[in-house]
Amino acid sequence: MITTPVKFPSFAKINWFLRILGKRPDGYHEVVTVLQTISLHDELTIQLSDKGPLKLTCDDPTIPTGLRENLVLRAVEYLQDGFQQWCGAEIHLKKQIPAMGGLGGASSNAAVTLKALNKLWQGAYIDVEEFGPESLGVDVPFFLIGGRCAATGIGTDLTPLPDGPKQYLIVVTPNAKVATAHAYASLKAASLTTSNSASILSSSLADLSSVDSRQWPLRNDFERVIFEIEPEIERAKNALLDAGAWGALLAGSGSSVFGVFDSEAARNRGLVDLKSEAGWRVFACETISRAEYVGAMNSSGFSLFTLS
Repeated sequence: MITTPVKFPSFAKINWFLRILGKRPDGYHEVVTVLQTISLHDELTIQLSDKGPLKLTCDDPTIPTGLRENLVLRAVEYLQDGFQQWCGAEIHLKKQIPAMGGLGGASSNAAVTLKALNKLWQGAYIDVEEFGPESLGVDVPFFLIGGRCAATGIGTDLTPLPDGPKQYLIVVTPNAKVATAHAYASLKAASLTTSNSASILSSSLADLSSVDSRQWPLRNDFERVIFEIEPEIERAKNALLDAGAWGALLAGSGSSVFGVFDSEAARNRGLVDLKSEAGWRVFACETISRAEYVGAMNSSGFSLFTLS
């Protein structure tokens, strides 16, 4: 058994493009989206112990650490069902990704936990990619791949895409919260897209393949709903544009927004005014390619991911 603590990064994501097509009979919404990993990340430290109780701690006291409240422990519970023998584990989560920010932090934490413990327990390997989305959340499968992916269905039908040029970003999380369930519940049928998902995705991917990122179709169908619920989030988007971003967009279902800048220097100039906003969390970051994602995940000395 490995007795020394092992650290793993847990990256955030943004959606370059997000269309909501309508509600399905199973209660989920049909979506068409393009996801992208970014350098903003949490850190998971895992210490194995003799078989016994599992423990999760977090440096952010607002993050719940109970079994039914945190996806990290739910991921551990999922793995335990697949192992005949397993060790205990003490997991410490160092948070940087804002909770309820639309950045996928909890799903990323769960995905990294699945991969890490599946390797560290050194038992009968189970295929962590094969689980139902209702088990841990629809964003978890994406974080088992990283880089840039198109997603359809409820967001779990993934197609890895070629990585584009590195993009320089500022992520802003204003002092406003919108729960994902509330965001979906606020969508009105009349405002949902009725076009064919295949044609929407095809045309959007054609634009996203352009080297000139200014031609990208930055769009998020949640914006009209979220901005009405929390005007402060729309103000944050406008502040990014005023700070020099060529484009800005709500991240997932919010409450974070991100701005895209022409260069690292332009981004750094934009940081000055944005950091003066009281109550806002402001992060300078950049896109992470699939190769960079895999390299970072394997930097602990354990090969969690392979680059396919």
